[in-house]
Amino acid sequence: MATWNSRGLRGSTLEDLINRTNEQYLEKGLALIQKVPTPITPIKIDKENRHITLAYFDQKSTVDYIGAVQGIPVCFDAKECNCDTFSLQNVHEHQIRFMGQFEQQGGVAFLIIFYTHRNEIYYMPYDHIKRFWDRAAQGGRKSFRFEELDPTFQIHQNHGVLVPYLDALQRDLDRRD
Repeated sequence: MATWNSRGLRGSTLEDLINRTNEQYLEKGLALIQKVPTPITPIKIDKENRHITLAYFDQKSTVDYIGAVQGIPVCFDAKECNCDTFSLQNVHEHQIRFMGQFEQQGGVAFLIIFYTHRNEIYYMPYDHIKRFWDRAAQGGRKSFRFEELDPTFQIHQNHGVLVPYLDALQRDLDRRD
């Protein structure tokens, strides 16, 4: 199995890399993906510097990213994991519900998971995360193991794109046909 170029990920977060990837996709006319801001309510503001110094989250956010790829609506969340067991506590019920509703409306929902200790990134289609979610709801494991991932959805760096998830998205669409 190929590994991710570790130099590219050093000192960066997954979201930073996805943001840069989305900029590249926009420049190439491949996709328009926006980061969904997390709604907050400021409590304290430093009036001199005009900075929020204390705030709380207003409401539950949906997913990290939403947009369109060549006319196909997509939404996804970015997650990082530092071991081979991904806890489903990292995904919230309202996110699963939103992604399910998004898919019912003809969109494509997925997770991008960065396994930091392996330096590998995976695309997880909604139906895969939903299967793990349902297993936990029925009394099964409240996590999934790295070995349970579909290896065909590993994201490999190519063409200078940092997190080229469009290839995995295409594989997801092809299997749905």
